[in-house]
Amino acid sequence: MIEIKFIEDQEEKTNVTLYIMKALPEWFSPPEDIVNKSIIHREYPFVAAYEDDKPIGFAVLKIHNIYTADIYNLGVLREYHRMGIGHQLIMACVQYCVQNNYKFLTVKTLDESAEYEPYDATRAFYNKEGFYPLEVFTTFWDEENPCLFMIKIISEEKDDN
Repeated sequence: MIEIKFIEDQEEKTNVTLYIMKALPEWFSPPEDIVNKSIIHREYPFVAAYEDDKPIGFAVLKIHNIYTADIYNLGVLREYHRMGIGHQLIMACVQYCVQNNYKFLTVKTLDESAEYEPYDATRAFYNKEGFYPLEVFTTFWDEENPCLFMIKIISEEKDDN
């Protein structure tokens, strides 16, 4: 049985991050970046998917301002792709945004101009989840890795400000 839950324990966040990211080198590398992210993730809202006690996926939210949360990292073990786990993680992130009054959920991913096959499915996934491309930043990461910035609208209610 698959369980989706928010994790508060920092050590568990680190362990889940390392386990999932190390298993997905096509999406997450180099090793020192994975270790660095496992430490950074400790401070952010973190949701994980488990099958029994085995972590099979996670999503990490970075809060940018009172309106916007960002999917800082998301990963699902390859053998669980196309089983709805990523969708469940996105829905947990959306629920978090609704509960905390964030209007936008954003994500950054590799743009198609990089022509790297593993990210074709990543972009298709985010499109299916209701994210829209906003802009490509050609030097956000570096010139070989153009960043596609995408957004999902959580709430269209106007502020009284």
